Amino acid sequence: MRFLFKTDYEQDIRLARHGGQVFWYSVLVAALAAAPWLAPEYWLAQLTFVLIYSVVGLGLMLLAGFTGLFSIGHAAFLGVGAYTEAVLAARGMPFPVSLLFAGVLSAGVGTIVGLPALRVKGIYLGIATLSFGFIVVEVLARWESVTGGNAGMTVRKPGAFGWTVESATGFYYLCLAVAVLATLAILNLLRSPTGRAFVAIRDCEISAQSMGIHLARYKTLSFALSAAFAGIGGALYAHKLTFISPDQFDIAQSIDLLLMVVIGGLGSVHGAFLGAGFLIAMPQLISQVKDYLPPAVGQAPGLQSVVFGAVLIAFVLFEPLGLYGRWVKVRTYFELFPFYREGMFRRQKSFARSDRLK
Repeated sequence: MRFLFKTDYEQDIRLARHGGQVFWYSVLVAALAAAPWLAPEYWLAQLTFVLIYSVVGLGLMLLAGFTGLFSIGHAAFLGVGAYTEAVLAARGMPFPVSLLFAGVLSAGVGTIVGLPALRVKGIYLGIATLSFGFIVVEVLARWESVTGGNAGMTVRKPGAFGWTVESATGFYYLCLAVAVLATLAILNLLRSPTGRAFVAIRDCEISAQSMGIHLARYKTLSFALSAAFAGIGGALYAHKLTFISPDQFDIAQSIDLLLMVVIGGLGSVHGAFLGAGFLIAMPQLISQVKDYLPPAVGQAPGLQSVVFGAVLIAFVLFEPLGLYGRWVKVRTYFELFPFYREGMFRRQKSFARSDRLK
């Protein structure tokens, strides 16, 4: 087992804690860079979707996993970014500029949605974000002069200054670059005073406020940043699909995004990527297995929803820390064997008495 002896603050806030992390993350990035030569075109397309959903998941993880604010209408920010990118690309705006506009506009909308977070929490906040999701879908469907309404609109290929991404491999590398930059941005944000304020709000709002953290400001900022990442992911999502319509950003998409971060592991950057991989791989696995099931089960139209719901219930009951939490337990077991203690990861009550009385 590796023991780290930290002697200064700079060592405590490094991106990589030790040389082993540098090595394995370098191997991972090298494998992803070599994926176009190692994977067939179909699986490369699925890996591209994983990277896109990872960018969106990082934003939702910042909101739900690190600030403790849940959103059931996060697909609305995905839709705002997708339609912003589609409209600007149709007008010939360079991709880097349109991508920036997609993130900024989504952040502005997230700021507006974040205002209810100042007064409500828990299920009431979820209802507020869910209502906003319905409003956005309705606006996208009714604003036909810009969005094309329910007929949808075609999205041009990304390009800038005479250069256009034509191939699937080029677009994969584009998504990989955005995902790496988004990951570095989240990691640096979490090391900053702002990120630590988010975590303090998640753990206990009363304690955070007593330490001088402005709850309204940081909650609104968390919503804005989360929406910005969702908007950037939505821009990539629009280019990958090449055609978007309002029904692609409904409540089912929002539930899938929330399912992604919960199963991946709340409060972990790794969980966003693991959850995105699960969200993309599970439908493929179901399609492979359903041919071996009885026709009444395998051909049922709601099979995927039933499986997703069952998996979510199983994780909530037996593994609240998600896929990354399970990996940490397995890794710790082998590191400490035979001295592993079964109750090592048992949750402790960390809330104050004043929180329970609210």
